[in-house]
Amino acid sequence: MKKTGFTFLLLVLTLQSVYPQQDPLSSQYMFNTMTYNPGIAGISGRICASALNRQQWVGFEGAPTTTVFNINAPVAPFKIKSGVGLIIESDNIGFNKDIVLSAAYSYHMDLGQGKLGIGISMGMLNKKIDPTWKIPTGDAFTPASGDPLIPESEESCVTLDAGLGLYYKTDKYYTAISVTHINQPSIRFSKALSYVSRHYYLTAGYTLQLPNPSLELLPSVFAFSDGTTSQITLTSLLRYNKKVWGGVSYRASDALIGMIGFELLNGIRFGYAYDFTISDINKSSSGSHELMVNYCFDLNLGKSPMKYKSIRFL
Repeated sequence: MKKTGFTFLLLVLTLQSVYPQQDPLSSQYMFNTMTYNPGIAGISGRICASALNRQQWVGFEGAPTTTVFNINAPVAPFKIKSGVGLIIESDNIGFNKDIVLSAAYSYHMDLGQGKLGIGISMGMLNKKIDPTWKIPTGDAFTPASGDPLIPESEESCVTLDAGLGLYYKTDKYYTAISVTHINQPSIRFSKALSYVSRHYYLTAGYTLQLPNPSLELLPSVFAFSDGTTSQITLTSLLRYNKKVWGGVSYRASDALIGMIGFELLNGIRFGYAYDFTISDINKSSSGSHELMVNYCFDLNLGKSPMKYKSIRFL
């Protein structure tokens, strides 16, 4: 029984399986750590704000569009070294329009040669569906009202969402593990009941000083799994004078990614990533674009005298 136009059908078949890959992708994950790991909140000792916009699979009708804003800062209530953060995320794909509003807290402790952040996030997840069905004429096509599982009008569901994360960093390397949707929020629409599965994240990176003192190599790895599917991204960035960087990533079975970025004299950083899709969906898309803006400052609104040896402090 046919119910939709080809474009939406292809999108569903590509992404099907109870809200698969519910968390949106980010090629510049090293600038977006706060979104999926609350343990990083305030761990840099500075106030850091980041905004990211991703246009995925450009040219493909109903393709994902994601906008993320997060901010975090160090705090010390009762002389307890900690960090707090705020995450706002809008993710649109097909008929789905999702909004996340979440607060984070991270407890900091010295461990070995580095610092460990133990974080928790909690907030609101609003999932909204607003379908517009394109039904061809003819007896062979049945309207959406003919199927009890097909929604016909706008619906939304608001539910509690929580996550946990550990983030450890030293001067030379960092490693982190986290879980989003740890409570597996239930999603209730009038014709369907589902849930958001847990997502597990693992990321790590290293700063390698090259013979030229102005050059650093920043290899990193990013992996996630929802218990059914898994994905890994390998990245290598070359940074010049701690101000300009560029490099490539490989997201297994999905995309080759090119990245560039720079920091202005006032400390504002800009980054851009382009995904060249290598999966079958490249027949209908010209790739994905991602823009990032970041700014970190200390409490006196001036630049910190500390010199960071990688871009992982975001």
